[in-house]
Amino acid sequence: MNFKQLETFYWAVKLGSFSSAAQRLNSTQSTISMRIIELERDLGVELFDRTQRSARPTAKGRDLLQYAEEALRLSQEMQQQIAAEEATPGVLRLGVAEVVTLTWLPELVRRIHERYPKMTVELDEALTHDLIDNLNQGALDLVLVSGRVPGYSVTPVSLGYVEFAWMASPDFKFDGDVLTPKAMQALPVIALSFKSYHHTSIEDWFRAGDAFCRRMDTCKSLTVAASLAAAGLGLTLLPPRCFKDEIKKGLLKIIPTDPPFPPVEFTATSAVESMQAAAPKVARLAAEISDFDIPKTKKSVRRRSKPQRQR
Repeated sequence: MNFKQLETFYWAVKLGSFSSAAQRLNSTQSTISMRIIELERDLGVELFDRTQRSARPTAKGRDLLQYAEEALRLSQEMQQQIAAEEATPGVLRLGVAEVVTLTWLPELVRRIHERYPKMTVELDEALTHDLIDNLNQGALDLVLVSGRVPGYSVTPVSLGYVEFAWMASPDFKFDGDVLTPKAMQALPVIALSFKSYHHTSIEDWFRAGDAFCRRMDTCKSLTVAASLAAAGLGLTLLPPRCFKDEIKKGLLKIIPTDPPFPPVEFTATSAVESMQAAAPKVARLAAEISDFDIPKTKKSVRRRSKPQRQR
């Protein structure tokens, strides 16, 4: 019996299938099956109920799971406490929201490689809802997303706040100089997909103004939403810092609203069961690098000073 077999067993149980465990461990399904067979042979017991389609453990398998969890936890703790950062190996599966991609993600990846030269970064840009699902399923080690991950036992690391504003084409026509939720509810709105943090926040903004958006087209990218808004197809909610060029070129303009849209907090959350020991440290590194705003009072935010580059 060896550590690799225990790790394979652990993920097969946690993810519910050998194929998912193979994907999680960057291996093949045949290799996963062979490790499980060898582990069962070494222990002299069956660990999985072969009559079930899913990887459901037997009673002995459930007993072993407790030991496997402890072995993996100790391995991670050992790497965190003993191993030098530059010696940390493996893959960091990093999920990021689009706003992070459009701002300081390149700097973060560069700093990760400086600090962990033996580590490979596997990036996944997606909607916050999808990234959180992947984190909970063990498919990601760390996510940088809008809002706070609900029901998670690891305290998120705040990355600061991002200002959002309603924008539209300069040719987009509406009555009045300042729009309220009630004045906007009859106008076309472009949001990110249903269940996204963006979509939910827009609905909450309308609801707080005792209004309901009657037409909301959806997409999966702020860049796409900005393009549709620039084409005169509706209003959308965007971070001005990410679309300075479009505003400067006259493709988009900020629409004053009452109330203004509140700043959105972004956080870094590492997976509770991640086997990548560096994930919590990279979360803190992301907080150091982030130039998102930090709160000064409950009603205002101020710009985070750019950190000095570490050599």
